[in-house]
Amino acid sequence: MGEPVKKAVILAAGRGTRMRELTAAIPKPMVLVCGKPVLQYIIEGLRDAGVERVLLVVGYRKETIIDYFERGSGFGVQIDYAEQVTQDGTGSAVELAKSFCQDNSFILSYGDILVDRTCYLPLANPEDAEILVTVRRMDDVTQGGAVYVNGAFEVVDLREKQPRDEIRTPWYNGGIYTFNSSIFSYIARLEKSPRGEYELTDAIRAVAREGKKVKAIEIKGKWADVRDPEVLAELNTNGTPSLLR
Repeated sequence: MGEPVKKAVILAAGRGTRMRELTAAIPKPMVLVCGKPVLQYIIEGLRDAGVERVLLVVGYRKETIIDYFERGSGFGVQIDYAEQVTQDGTGSAVELAKSFCQDNSFILSYGDILVDRTCYLPLANPEDAEILVTVRRMDDVTQGGAVYVNGAFEVVDLREKQPRDEIRTPWYNGGIYTFNSSIFSYIARLEKSPRGEYELTDAIRAVAREGKKVKAIEIKGKWADVRDPEVLAELNTNGTPSLLR
């Protein structure tokens, strides 16, 4: 890496069962925050950071996303689509982006992560590293990925939904990354995790364990994982201009 990143991949295939009836007719990334789909905030933030082409990995209620964004002309980017037919993990979802990314570096975002749009800038203009992983300092990292870093703030390990008594880090996976195209060779070797899924974080861990530079980037501004109705309600009540403009 080192060159400005012009491509991005957004994982938007899931229903989001924790959203209950809110996603009965729409996929989770299309829920509205202050009148706008979560996915639109992500696309516009990436665009403003210099991204020109976006691949949306769709699945559940895919037509809702395709009809809304079409080919991206109304949003200032070129949008392509890939369908994840079987919901068997983030690793297999990213694998669908191989032909889109080719030999280019790319930003990857989960489709339910809201950040201040300035957070995309260091990801679109990356330092020299194999992978950039966004992290948040949090009191409770049991709900997602626990990220372990060394003194140089490089990632040495990632653990998904680690039991509280085993966690030895305050860093939580922020759900946005920058990858070299080399990540696809690691994804191709993935085996199913104990949860029965092909986990992207297992591929990242493999890169780190080979001694390659996986740099952590702290998100210091606004950040929200729109994972359940309670978070959504809070955002719609207290959404701040810096996060949602």
